[in-house]
Amino acid sequence: MINTDKRLYNLDLAPTSGQNKKWGWFEIFNVWANDVQSLFGYTLAASLFLTYGLNGWAVFAAIILAGFFIMWLVNLSGKPSVKLGIPYPVFARVSMGVYGANFPAMVRGIVAMFWYGAQTYFASTAVALLIVGVTGKSGSGDFLGMNNIQWISFVFVAVFQIYLFWNGIDLIRRFLNFAGPTVYVIMIILMITIWTKAGEGLLAEVGNIFSGVGSHEGGPFQAFLLIFGTMVAYFAAVVINFGDFARFVKSENQMRKGNLWGLPGNIVLFSFIALMVTAGSVVVFGETLTNPTDMVERVDHLGLTVIAAFAFFAATIGINMVANFVPPAYDLSNLIPSKINFRVG
Repeated sequence: MINTDKRLYNLDLAPTSGQNKKWGWFEIFNVWANDVQSLFGYTLAASLFLTYGLNGWAVFAAIILAGFFIMWLVNLSGKPSVKLGIPYPVFARVSMGVYGANFPAMVRGIVAMFWYGAQTYFASTAVALLIVGVTGKSGSGDFLGMNNIQWISFVFVAVFQIYLFWNGIDLIRRFLNFAGPTVYVIMIILMITIWTKAGEGLLAEVGNIFSGVGSHEGGPFQAFLLIFGTMVAYFAAVVINFGDFARFVKSENQMRKGNLWGLPGNIVLFSFIALMVTAGSVVVFGETLTNPTDMVERVDHLGLTVIAAFAFFAATIGINMVANFVPPAYDLSNLIPSKINFRVG
């Protein structure tokens, strides 16, 4: 029987009923797709091939190994939430106690709140890119280091996110399912565009990168461990709160399938796209560009600017929901269940 003590319980923290478990493997795949597709995720993936001086196959091996390790972790952390339908802070009560669970939950939640603001800014740069591309104006004024176009973009992204969040987890699920595949389509279009401009020189540059560029004083084995650790650290925050999503999954088999395709699968595909586009930037622009917005600005094509801005916007909103909104909303709700629900959190 559910404890209905309002100091411990509200409808958002209550176990998810069977009829509300609507998520399958595709939804979990898109949780991870949105987590990796941000502008920062792209820059990180590209830099792994450029920084440590490792052969490209060794870099891919470290990335794949990290994907399987993270998958093992989330299969463990998600299993109780699939079975019982509970979010992470409620599950943490088992080991930390009812009130003690607030400590790990809020440590995680506070970090997410700060990153929420940072990712909101990153998403707003995509909107600003679109406005500048369409209007041809670069903005004016300067308040706290941002011009009027940048502030308009920031406020728009903030309001858009509030609209999504206020409508609850079902709309968030639909947005993630839309954003994950759509961003991949647009990133592939960007890759083909860069490849077309680079011609045969792209594959030659990929070969140069694969031979190992950059340097690391600790040697290849330490570089391998650093790449592995960097990828694990990138996903670590979502590993902690994975139960916040696993609670909506129909079965453990669906969760495991989604994690398999969503982690090793997503990481390899996105890293491949990042590698090809980065190599193409060297050929086309004469320098290594690891920020896709810089490439789009250099191409100076309105159609590509519109498409790319939409992709960067959707991708960064997606990771904000996965890593920085849903987790602290439940964490705050668990702090004072009688006063704070998912929306209020």
